[in-house]
Amino acid sequence: MRSGELRLRVSSIVLDSSAILALIDEEAGSDAVRKVLRDSTVSTVNLAEVYSKLDERGKDVHDAAAEVLESITKIEPFTEEHARITGWLRRRTRGSGLSLGDRACIALAIAIGAEIYTADSIWRQSDVGCKIHLIR
Repeated sequence: MRSGELRLRVSSIVLDSSAILALIDEEAGSDAVRKVLRDSTVSTVNLAEVYSKLDERGKDVHDAAAEVLESITKIEPFTEEHARITGWLRRRTRGSGLSLGDRACIALAIAIGAEIYTADSIWRQSDVGCKIHLIR
């Protein structure tokens, strides 16, 4: 953060798309996500992943995700700062196999000083400077 820049911390939790989909689908781990939903933020990149997965399944993306998305505190646009952090994470997570969407989620959490909730067990191998909660 630059000197003199003030950042409002709206949420202490960032949700990965896998956590949101687990909640929508009532999968294992959805209770953990439900408990933090009202204190959560999602990146527009991960929101795009959620909509894409729902569309792949033939679901109406707006109806299927509406209830969950209404409960999320903030939908955060993917910014130039997030892009820089996402790029910085590439080399550091290459061995973990994290996708661009995964790194965008982590970048948001780093930028706002939040913890992450995810259903992706591959994240277990990542040490990226923020706390990661595996929901199952």
